[in-house]
Amino acid sequence: MTKAAISDLMGKTITKITEKEDELQFHVGDDVYYMFHDQSCCEDVRIEEIIGDLQDLVGSPILEAEGAEGEVQDDIGKYGYMGDKQWTFYKLGTIKGHVNIRWYGTSNGYYSTGVSFQKNTKGWCYE
Repeated sequence: MTKAAISDLMGKTITKITEKEDELQFHVGDDVYYMFHDQSCCEDVRIEEIIGDLQDLVGSPILEAEGAEGEVQDDIGKYGYMGDKQWTFYKLGTIKGHVNIRWYGTSNGYYSTGVSFQKNTKGWCYE
């Protein structure tokens, strides 16, 4: 399994984007980059919002590719007790336009709420 960074898309031209339930696939030549989360017990990580048109990212070199994440501070989580809440933003852009992808995750505090970005494979990655 090959762990990747969103910045790996810089300068590359996406030929196709496949959008599945809480997963995006970015096709670049013979490679596919997967953006996803492996769901497990006592957590919920989802794409909350996509701002912009994903098709603006197809057919032109990627000029902007960055990500940011942070924790949400509040009282009681989805599971009725203190837990982790995390947001993750990705911003991608070409000369045709920009897209912001917002993920949101909640957990009981034991399970990960992070988003995975991998090249040519999808699954647990310990690199």
